Amino acid sequence: MKLNLSDTDSRKLLRNKKVIEEINRHKWLESEIAGYDIGFEAAAEDWLKKHAAVWIAYHDNKKSKPSAVSNKKQSQK
Repeated sequence: MKLNLSDTDSRKLLRNKKVIEEINRHKWLESEIAGYDIGFEAAAEDWLKKHAAVWIAYHDNKKSKPSAVSNKKQSQK
């Protein structure tokens, strides 16, 4: 899944702590493969190109579906 993110969308994503954790994980993995530290900026650019669209789709979908816990609470009322 490819998504063309605007600079604004990218900046907004980069303010999300969970996205930063994902980018740091990506940085570690890619640095291990490369044999040297690729740096946060390169990792962020690569992650945004390769993984941001799937991450956004997954988390948007997760927000729109009520959790089983909230469904259970509502049925008990």
